[in-house]
This record gives sequence, structure tokens and C-alpha cells, in this order.
Amino acid sequence: MVLFYVVETQQILVKKSEKKRATAIDFKLFFSQIIGRILFNILYKKLKIHFISSPLVVRYGETDQMGVVHHSNYLRYFEVARLEWLTQLGVSYNKMEEEGVMMPVISAHIEYKTPARFEDQLRIKIHLKEVPLVKMTFRYEVVNQNDELVCTATTVLAFMNASNRRPHRCPEAFKEVFAAVL
Repeated sequence: MVLFYVVETQQILVKKSEKKRATAIDFKLFFSQIIGRILFNILYKKLKIHFISSPLVVRYGETDQMGVVHHSNYLRYFEVARLEWLTQLGVSYNKMEEEGVMMPVISAHIEYKTPARFEDQLRIKIHLKEVPLVKMTFRYEVVNQNDELVCTATTVLAFMNASNRRPHRCPEAFKEVFAAVL
């Protein structure tokens, strides 16, 4: 509603030539833009897509006898998309493991909306709600080549010390990367 008001106010400003009127409209425009940006940022951060993967083509071996992608493959798709995103951000999962930090998946939830089939091209949209501390929650939306929603999902990964297999705080460098993204 506020965003439409900003556009409407800008159109009125162009049409009006009176200086007093223009000053009042400039004042309204200024505040409506600020409010609009604040509301947009609040909504955008709640729904923000942080990454969209390269298309993943469904292979024949990933489908079941009904010709539909077997449910277990979605976890692999999520991992491929996560690693693609981390690589793009300059985070090396391999280097993190060499430094003694592992990130096992401790929880996964998937809701299937429409079946994915052999040769479908899937894109995975990743949302990250907050800067990680000990756990990191990813939200996913998988869409096909027709932009149909295939599934939504959530995975939770924990930071773990590789030597003693105990929970570990998120490394600072890693935390800084995600703070910059959010």
C-alpha cells in the first residue's frame, strides 16, 4: 500500500507546478519513501532468497518405477545447491573440515507439492533466516523448468568439532560471510 502511494505521489508531483504544493508533496514523498523502504526491507528479509542454484537435470536413476524423483534424492539436491552457494561466497567446505569443523545434517523436513520427473530441470532457491551460532537453518524451494513449485524443505546443520564430535560454535570467518549476506 505504501509503495503504491509513493508512485502515486511522484505522479502528482510531476503534474503540479505550484511551488507550495510541490514542497508539501516533496515532504510527503520523502516520508512515504522512507516508510516504504522500511516496510519493504522488513518483508524482503523475511522472504529473501539468498541463492538460486544452477539448473539440476533429473537423471533417470533418480526416478522410481512411477517415473517420479525418489524422495531421498532431494537431500542430495539440497547439498549440491548449498555447496554451490558456499563456493560462490568463497567458503571452502573442504578447508573448514581440514580446520576440524564438520556440518552434519541433524534435521530435514520436506513437503512435496508436484512431482519432478526424468529430465526436469530443477532450480533450488535457498533462504537463510539468521546468522548461524551452533546450528544453521536452510529453507529451500525447488521449482521446475516451468516455475512450478516442486517442494519446500528445511534442513538444520550443526557445527561439530571433528575430533571429539561435540557441538562447536560457528567459525567467526564463516559467521561474517553470512552476516554480510543477510
